[in-house]
Amino acid sequence: MAESTSRSIAIVGGGVTGLTAAWRLHARGHRVTVFEQADRLGGAVTTVARDGWLIESGPNSMLESPQLDALVDELGLGAERLYAAPAAKNRYIVRDGRLVAAPMAPHRILTTPLFSWRAKLRLFAEPFTRARVRPADVSLAAFVRGHFGQEIVDYAINPLVAGIYAGDPETLSTKYAFAKLWEIEQTHGSLIRGQIAAMKQRRARGEKPAARIVSFTRGLQTLPAALAAKLPAGAIRTRTAVVSLSSGQPWKVVSRRDGLAATDEFDAVVLALPAPALAQLSIGPAGETPLAALARVDYPPVASLFLGFRREQVAHPLDGFGALVPAVEHRSILGVLFSSTLFPGRAPEGHVALTVYAGGTRQPDLAQLAPDALRQRVLADLHDLLEVHGSPVFTHTTFWPHAIPQYNLGYERFLEAMTATEDRHAGLFIGGHVRDGISVANCIAAGERLADAAVRHLAR
Repeated sequence: MAESTSRSIAIVGGGVTGLTAAWRLHARGHRVTVFEQADRLGGAVTTVARDGWLIESGPNSMLESPQLDALVDELGLGAERLYAAPAAKNRYIVRDGRLVAAPMAPHRILTTPLFSWRAKLRLFAEPFTRARVRPADVSLAAFVRGHFGQEIVDYAINPLVAGIYAGDPETLSTKYAFAKLWEIEQTHGSLIRGQIAAMKQRRARGEKPAARIVSFTRGLQTLPAALAAKLPAGAIRTRTAVVSLSSGQPWKVVSRRDGLAATDEFDAVVLALPAPALAQLSIGPAGETPLAALARVDYPPVASLFLGFRREQVAHPLDGFGALVPAVEHRSILGVLFSSTLFPGRAPEGHVALTVYAGGTRQPDLAQLAPDALRQRVLADLHDLLEVHGSPVFTHTTFWPHAIPQYNLGYERFLEAMTATEDRHAGLFIGGHVRDGISVANCIAAGERLADAAVRHLAR
C-alpha cells in the first residue's frame, strides 16, 4: 500500500540488497533512484547461459525463507521457482582421499566412516555439557573444539566454512559469523540440546523441519532482473558511481558517469555497498570518510570454475549436492558442486556440469593462477576424487578478486563504525553483506530492513 506522502530515496548499490530495498520503497509509493557503478545489476549474483549450459558464477542457490517466498510470489516468479532435486540429498566430505557421505541424521553418526569412534563419543557426550559464560567472542574453531574436539573441527567445521565463506574457522568470529550457534550456547549450553529444542519449536509452529534449496529455471539472476523490471523507467542508473554524500534536508548525492558529475537531492539515502566502496565514500561537507576502517575487512580471492563433461567422462554417480574438502586433505580445491544434479537445465543432454571453487583464505594465490594452470590443478583433484577422465568439453572461469567478506574476530569494530555513521547522519541507512550476513537470503532480509528503517525515518 502506498504511503500518504511520497518522498525521494537514493539507493546506492544495485545488488540484491539495494534492489530489494528499492522495490519495497517503490511499492510504498516513494520515489527511488538506484545508483550502480557496474554496467549490470545483481552484484555477485551472475548467471550466464551459453551453448546449452547454465552457469552460476557467484552464488548457486538460496535457502527458502518466509521473506523469499513472499518476494517470489509478489514478483510473479512462482512458476520459475525450482527446488533442489531429490538426487542432490547427499553432502560429501573428503576424508583420506575419498568422498564420504556426511551423516544427515543422528542415527547415521554411529556408522559413518567420516569420524573416528573417539569423535563419535564426543558428539554423543556433548548434550551433557554444562552451560558456560563466555566473557568474549572466540573463533569458530575454538568454539566447536570446546564442544566436540579437533576432529570435528577438521572434518566438519573446516570444510563447512570453506563452502560458505571460503574462510578459516580459526579466524572467523562465532558471535558474528555464526550468531545462531552463539545464541544456542548462551541459552542451552549444549549445541545439540539447543538444536533439538529449535526443531521442536519449528514443529510446534507448523514449520518445515529444514529449509529447502531454491533457484529458478533461468538461474538466480532471475531475481535481481525481476526486481529491476518492477521499478519505474529512469529509476536505475548503471555505470554511475556515487562519490560523495552531504547530509541535511535534503541530502545531496554527487555521482559521476562517463566522466561527468551530477548532483541530485534526496530525502534519505540507503547504502548497499561492499566494504571497499563504503570505505572510500565521502560523507559530510568536509570530505570525511567515516567508514574508512572498512577497508580492512578481509575479502579473499576466489576462482569459480564451471566445467562441463560428457556423462561417461565422470565415473562418480554425482548423487548429491556436492563435496567439500577439508584443509587437512591438502587439495587444490575448496569444494565442488554437482550443478547438473542440483537443478535441471544446467547441462545439455548426455552431459554433466561441475562448479569448482579454489582460493579463499586457505590458498589465495591459487585463485590468481592463469586459467589454464588453475584448470590443470583442479582437474587433478577431480580425477582423484570423482574419477573424471579427459578434458572438459566446456569451461567457464570467473575470478572474484574480493569474493566474500570475512566476519573475523574483532568484526564488531566495523559494525560499530556503520552504526556510528548512521547515528551522526539522520536519514542514512547502511546494510548488505558486510553487515547483515553474506547469503542471498540475508541480502533480501537486509533490503527489507533498510526499507523499513527509511520509511520510519520519513514518517517522523
